[in-house]
Amino acid sequence: MTDLMTGEATPRAPGQGPGPDGRSAPARAPRGRALSGRSRSLLLLAPAVLMLLVFFAYPLADIIWQAFTDPKPGLGNFSDLLSDPTTTRVVVRTLLTSLVVAVTTLVLAYPYAYLMTVSGPRTRAVLMALVLLPFWTSLMARNFAWIVLLQDGGPLGMLGSLFGRDGGLLGTAPGVAIGMIQVLLPYMVLPLYSVMNGIDRRLLSAASGLGAGRFTSFRRVYLPLSMPGVISGTTLVFVLALGFYVTPKLLGSPKESMVAQVIGTKVEKLLDFGGAGAFSVILLAITALLLLVVARVSRAGAALGLSGKER
Repeated sequence: MTDLMTGEATPRAPGQGPGPDGRSAPARAPRGRALSGRSRSLLLLAPAVLMLLVFFAYPLADIIWQAFTDPKPGLGNFSDLLSDPTTTRVVVRTLLTSLVVAVTTLVLAYPYAYLMTVSGPRTRAVLMALVLLPFWTSLMARNFAWIVLLQDGGPLGMLGSLFGRDGGLLGTAPGVAIGMIQVLLPYMVLPLYSVMNGIDRRLLSAASGLGAGRFTSFRRVYLPLSMPGVISGTTLVFVLALGFYVTPKLLGSPKESMVAQVIGTKVEKLLDFGGAGAFSVILLAITALLLLVVARVSRAGAALGLSGKER
């Protein structure tokens, strides 16, 4: 619009009409409409948030509360656990078993995921179906199948002689690790494949064109680019293995108990809810510390990678 006295253009309010070039200015959405859109988004999140509060936050808070108050308020449950050498052995055994499971699944899943990225569509579909097949089978059925395989005289039970055991692998730490590896292998393959599938293979061709061999190209180019999948898959499998209960319960023995089994025994047989809660808090603290360390390492690695690119 133009002032009739001065001939100068006057500012227009949004949505007031066409401008000097004949085009109409876009009108801003009313503030009430923007707030209603945000309220709609929050309303869509409400069921998921409510479910998390009811089925996760409340039970977790109740366990922590019992750890500090049952049978009497204080740190008695924690002092009893930390002063018991059995607790240390169980925690160390759980950490070592989870580490062995995580490393073994990584060694098995890395070439499998790589094969999925270089295969054709049909072969990739078959490989993906084999990865997803365990999710379509009951966990209890798979564990009972492992009992048959690992027991005395079973196909894999004969491997017990390799570990200095006359009988089968049932009731031993290697037997528990084998069952956990089979269950957790898909949780390693899927993050690795997701990251590897996004790697530009022309980078390997460029490295080869610059004189790098296959091993050098893999070590200097492909492996660093796949490290996010390695870190996420290893962390996921390790954390899941820390709290495993069914597989160690069925394939293991009381002498090879892990943290989840001890917690179950305290609740089911000893009715020691305070001690079980304290052990759960210790396991939760170990998991949180692990995730914090992984986050720091990932952040430091990303910063070093960024500085290397800038150079």
